[in-house]
Amino acid sequence: METLTTTEQRVLDAVDADEIVADLADLVAIPSVGGTPAEARAQLWCADRLRSLGLEVEEWDIDIAAEQAAEGFPGMEVERAAARGCVAVLGGPAAADRTGVPALALCGHTDVVPPGDLAQWPATGPFRLRVEGGVASGRGACDMKGGLAAVLGAVAALGRAGVRLARPLAVHTVSGEEDGGLGAFATLRRGHVAQACVIAEPTSGAVVPANAGSLTFRLEIEGRATHGSTRTRGVSAIDLLLPVQQALRALEVERNAVVPELFSHLDLAWPLSVGIVRAGDWASTVPDRLVAEGRYGVRLGESLDDARTAFEQAVALAGEQHPWLREHPVAVSWPGGAFAPAALPTGDPLLRDVAECVTRTVGSPPEVLGGPYGSDLRHYAAAGIPTLQYGPGDVRHAHASDEQVEVADLERCARVYALLALRRCGTVD
Repeated sequence: METLTTTEQRVLDAVDADEIVADLADLVAIPSVGGTPAEARAQLWCADRLRSLGLEVEEWDIDIAAEQAAEGFPGMEVERAAARGCVAVLGGPAAADRTGVPALALCGHTDVVPPGDLAQWPATGPFRLRVEGGVASGRGACDMKGGLAAVLGAVAALGRAGVRLARPLAVHTVSGEEDGGLGAFATLRRGHVAQACVIAEPTSGAVVPANAGSLTFRLEIEGRATHGSTRTRGVSAIDLLLPVQQALRALEVERNAVVPELFSHLDLAWPLSVGIVRAGDWASTVPDRLVAEGRYGVRLGESLDDARTAFEQAVALAGEQHPWLREHPVAVSWPGGAFAPAALPTGDPLLRDVAECVTRTVGSPPEVLGGPYGSDLRHYAAAGIPTLQYGPGDVRHAHASDEQVEVADLERCARVYALLALRRCGTVD
C-alpha cells in the first residue's frame, strides 16, 4: 500500500465527523419529498452551504416543461411546480472563467421518498435526525443525504487544510432522482460535465460501477360487477390478478436464470414486484376493475423497449390462456420514470482510482458489485462521463422507517472523496 503524501494526510486529518453530522441534521430537517416545495428548499440550502465553503456556485430554476420536451427525458412520477439546479466548483480554471472541465464531479440527490406510516417512526418523527450509538437516523439519512453530507465534509476538509486544486472539482446537487432523475438530466443538459463522476449513493462499502435499470408498469384488469351475494354471476378483477401475477413470477425467474458476474451476489438481479393494487368501491360488490402498479427490473445491456416488449408478451400470453382475459385483455402501460441500465466502461481508470482510495483510507480493498436499482448513473453515462457509485449506508435501509447510516461510514466516505479529489484534481504548490 502506497504511503500518503503530507498533503493527503493533512486533508484526511481535517475531515470533521461532527461537522458532517451537523450538515446531515440540517438536510434531514428539510422534508424534501419529491414534488413538494421543500424539494427546492433543499437545493437552496446546498447552494448556501457550498458558498460558505468557498465554492463558486451556479443555481437556477429548472424549466420543467422544456426538460420534458427534450429528447431522452426520463419521465416523472410526481407533479412538480418548480425545481432547482445547483452546481458548485472548487479550484482550477473553471472557478475563474468556467472554461475548464472539472476533473471530477461528486454528485448527490436531495429529494427523498415519503415517510410512510408516521406511527412507525420515533416520536421525533422522520425529519429530525437522531444520533444514538454511532448511528444517525431519519428520512434521507441513507438515501442519500448522508452521502451528500459526506461530500460536503470532503470539500470542507480540502478548504480547512489550505489545499489549492490544480484542476477543478465540481459538486452536483440534484433533485428528482427518486422518480426519474429530472435534476441530473437538467444539470447535464445545461453543460455541467466532468472528466469523471462519483455518485454518493449508499453502497455498503462496495464500489458499484454498474446499475440495473427499472421501469414502472401499470396493469388495468377488467372484471364484471355484481352483488356480493351473487358473486358467481360476476367476475372479480381481484381474482383475475392471480394468473397475471403467476405469469410475472415466471417471467422474473426466466430473466434471472443467467446474470453477469457483477450481479451474482444478488438473490434477484432484476426483480419484478407489484407495489400498488387498487380495486373495488363497495364491500358487497364484486369489483369490476383493478389497477396494479409495480417495478420491473431491466437487465444490464438491455434496451428499455426490449424490456417492455418481454413484459407485455408475458402478460398477453397469460391472457390467451385464460377464458375471460382472452376476451378482455389486460391493458399494460408505462407511467413514471424510466431508469435505463448503465455501467462504467470496461477498463476505465476511475474504478482503479476509487478502489485505491478506499483501500488506502479504509485499510482493505472494496468489493466491486453491481447494483439492482436504477440511479442517476445512467444520465452521466449517457453523457459520456465515466461514472460509478460509492457512498455511506446500506441500501436495505433506504426508504425504510428505520432509515439510518453509521457516523463512522459518513466519515470514511468523506475521507475517500477528499483523497480522490486530491489525486484526480492535483494541487498547486
